[in-house]
Amino acid sequence: MNTSNETVNHEEPDAGRRTLLKMTGVGVAALGVASVAGAPAFAQGNAEWDKVFPKSSKVDHEKVSFQNRYGITLVGDLYLPKNRSTGTLPAIVVGGPFGAVKEQSSGLYAQTMAERGFITIAFDPSYTGESSGEPRNVASPDINTEDFSAAVDFIGLRPEVDRERIGVIGVCGWGGMALNAVAVDKRVKAVVASTMYDMTRVMSKGYNDSVTLEQRTQALEQMSRQRWADAEKGNPAYQPPYNVLKGGEAQFLVDYHDYYSTPRGYHKRAVNSGNAWTQTTPLSFMNMPILTYIAEISPRPVLFIHGEKAHSLYFAETAYAAAAEPKELMIIPGANHTDLYDKVDVIPFDKLQQFFEQHLSV
Repeated sequence: MNTSNETVNHEEPDAGRRTLLKMTGVGVAALGVASVAGAPAFAQGNAEWDKVFPKSSKVDHEKVSFQNRYGITLVGDLYLPKNRSTGTLPAIVVGGPFGAVKEQSSGLYAQTMAERGFITIAFDPSYTGESSGEPRNVASPDINTEDFSAAVDFIGLRPEVDRERIGVIGVCGWGGMALNAVAVDKRVKAVVASTMYDMTRVMSKGYNDSVTLEQRTQALEQMSRQRWADAEKGNPAYQPPYNVLKGGEAQFLVDYHDYYSTPRGYHKRAVNSGNAWTQTTPLSFMNMPILTYIAEISPRPVLFIHGEKAHSLYFAETAYAAAAEPKELMIIPGANHTDLYDKVDVIPFDKLQQFFEQHLSV
């Protein structure tokens, strides 16, 4: 996830990440369409390793593609334990963070869980990464929730997978999407939301629900009129590049830069690695609370994992309170939001393994 409303400031059109209103397009300058190229061509079976984490010798890796219910082709990385048995195994679908690609955090989670005995898939959401959909780099709470279920469709048809033992992991903004998907998709038996955001909440209300009705109205007014400009040009305007620091940013924005814009986590296809969402992306998030039915995940278990020092902790605490039993909130001492993206000594993989072994058992 990468959006901020640290201070509402209508005088800095290039502040980018400083305010939610800047994120939603108030006062930002449009980028040229060349700033976000179309999805790279996908070659079935291409096994080139272009992840930001090392390839494991303990798993087999396949590049795969499948379609969601809206006809969009999603591209994913399938990870299988190298020493798997001839029988079927439980599977885990992994997505996130918001604005990331499968070569980053979700792929690390997927590969690590495959090392621990699960068949896993990390996928690029619709309109991003190697997945199809035009225009590029736009998000939708409905379509991106559907992406999880489409991945469940795909992995449940694999002959190596026991389709009655499928779990989901959602990271950051895709943590909220995962919870939304599992509430409606009863095939999923257990779900983990790691360092989660509720994207509809933060886009409509700002961090800590601080956006006023006047500010919300102004943002919607600007985006509504931006639609005319986009329609006249025949293509969308884009927000400023993400995670470009100019000095004086809040620490959590520095943390995002440290992941997305340095060798630690940079990937050229990631929205957050110097690319951008369309200016009107927030429109469909502004009046659609995705966690309305979170209690309907029950009686299937949900595990929330979050950092003690994360600016986003309140999202997990609120979602945990709204969820029904069985549920658990695991707080990682000293961890910030992005520590749970890739720090393998911080991410509680032992806990993840135990959780899914228990709840995806035969």
